[in-house]
Amino acid sequence: MSAELVSILVLAVLFIVATTRSINMGALAFAAAFGVGTLAAGMDADAIFAGFPGDLFVVLVGVTYLFAIARANGTTDWLISASIRLVGGRLALIPWVMFLVTATLTAIGAVSPAAVAIIAPIALGFAARHGISPLLMGAMVVHGAQAGGFSPISIYGTIVNGIVARENLPGNELVLFLASFLANLIIAIIVFVSCGGLRLARRAGRLVPAGTGAPEGTGSPEGTGASEDQDTNDPTIRLTPPRIATLIGLVALVVCALGFDLDVGLTAISVAVLLSVVWPETSKQAVNQITWPTVLLICGMLTYVGVLQEMGTIDYAGNAVSDVGIPLLAALLICYIGGIVSAFASSVAIMGALIPLAVPFLLDGTVGPVVLIAALAVSATVVDVSPFSTNGALVLASAQDVDRDRFFQQLLVYGGIIVAVAPLVIWLVLIVPGFG
Repeated sequence: MSAELVSILVLAVLFIVATTRSINMGALAFAAAFGVGTLAAGMDADAIFAGFPGDLFVVLVGVTYLFAIARANGTTDWLISASIRLVGGRLALIPWVMFLVTATLTAIGAVSPAAVAIIAPIALGFAARHGISPLLMGAMVVHGAQAGGFSPISIYGTIVNGIVARENLPGNELVLFLASFLANLIIAIIVFVSCGGLRLARRAGRLVPAGTGAPEGTGSPEGTGASEDQDTNDPTIRLTPPRIATLIGLVALVVCALGFDLDVGLTAISVAVLLSVVWPETSKQAVNQITWPTVLLICGMLTYVGVLQEMGTIDYAGNAVSDVGIPLLAALLICYIGGIVSAFASSVAIMGALIPLAVPFLLDGTVGPVVLIAALAVSATVVDVSPFSTNGALVLASAQDVDRDRFFQQLLVYGGIIVAVAPLVIWLVLIVPGFG
């Protein structure tokens, strides 16, 4: 049995053991990376550690640290109250606000994980306060980020269009953008309906922030009371110096990430440290609220994926596809490889590998280059709600007041459904009609 097949079988065992024995999958993945890397691939420790996602580790720690401080000093409460006022207290509109905000951020140039890192903690905090499904809110944030992710001025869009130009392939920036936007919008509508969005719309009355003196039930997750005037003395909506400083810090995070392309994790940690120095009494417990089990889970799995990439398992799967010889079937397999691998690894990296892999099918004219490139790009990014992708990991880390193991399983199941269904539907809609 080849080393590549061994690594794939070990990956399957990881899922089985972690599911049946309730062991942190990240710890298992570190052990697997050591065993497979050393015994099957002859890698030394330095080569194994090369796959450790240091940048993602800092993002997860930095963002959860900063928003733990924001939660402790009441800034998230203020933001939630502001969100309620923005939509006139209509709870059902909040998930769509989060969808559109993240879509706008990525469309104007934000890296998708940066947009999710900024919006997810606010969105999940609101979900916890008002009894909205965290899966619904998290999915709306991620799919919003991906909906705007392929605009002509976006990071993903410029990367894919650059690869297309480098390979001397025909491309269409508008088709790429619209394919991604519509695919994610349709998925968001399905998720909204299936995860309780219509029930939110049927709740009578309008929400008011907690502590406004409303009758019992008003503004609660199941409340039905009527709207009331807000009490300006409510401590949850009053701006205090720590909250003002935290809001300035969050704005600085957005500006640094989008305007100056600074690392989100390092920037978030820097802002959190400054807040801790000035107001240590509200920040001393924040370190304990960093989601360390999630950090272990994600970093362990991505280290193992790094071993797979180093030992050639990804190339092994890609070459197997290229040997199929049937362009239409090969296009479907490439879409599935993009979805499966991207659920665990970098979407940008897999797009960079798959588009050149598809060049033989694109050049013989049997599959339309524009639609196949769009299908590959969407298939490789629509799955980013997986808890093993950067975006899914940020959603998992941002969830509040939830059973984290159960939420991880929900994200895993949802991500698995997307991986299983989305590439096939995208293939049927985009590629099959233009085949031949």
